[in-house]
Amino acid sequence: MRRTARLLTGTALAVAAVAAVGAPAYGDDGGGDLEVSPSSVVPGGDVTVHTAACKDGGTAAGDASAVGAGEFTLGPGGDEQDANGRFRVPPSAQPGTYEIVATCAEGGRQVSGDLVVTLTAPREQVHPRGSVKTGVGGALGTDPVQTAAGVAALAVAAAGGTWLLHRRARGDGI
Repeated sequence: MRRTARLLTGTALAVAAVAAVGAPAYGDDGGGDLEVSPSSVVPGGDVTVHTAACKDGGTAAGDASAVGAGEFTLGPGGDEQDANGRFRVPPSAQPGTYEIVATCAEGGRQVSGDLVVTLTAPREQVHPRGSVKTGVGGALGTDPVQTAAGVAALAVAAAGGTWLLHRRARGDGI
C-alpha cells in the first residue's frame, strides 16, 4: 500500500512540475511581438518592422530612439490587421543591441523587438572551392609519364615482395 501511495504521489508531483513549467507566466492574447528585419544591421542600414498585435486597422506609432532613429509610423500591411513600418539606422549608431518599441493606435498595446547594430555586414556563407594548398605534393600529377612511372614502380615493388614472401614460405630463405 505504501509503495502504491509513493508511486502515485511521485507521479502527481511530476505532472504538476511539467504543468507549471509548460504554462505561460503572462497573459498573452496571441498577437505576437514586433518582428525586426534584418535583426542585425550596420549603421546607415534600413530596417523593416512588422507586428500582428495591432488589430482593427493595423496602425501603430514606432519608437527607435534607443538606436537614434527617432519615431516612425507603422501602417496597414498586406493583411488589414498587420502593421508594417520602416526606419533607417543613423550612420553614427554604435554597436550593440537596441529595443525597438511600437504602440498600437487601437488599445494602446505595446510590443517590442531587438535590433543588433554591428560594424560588419553579415556575409553570405561561402562554400570552399578547389584544392587545399598544403605545400605537400600530390600523389598523381598531371604528367602522364610521371604517373605511368609511379604505377610501374609500385607494380615492381609488389611483385618483388610477393616473390620474397613465397621464397620464405618454401624455406629457401632470403
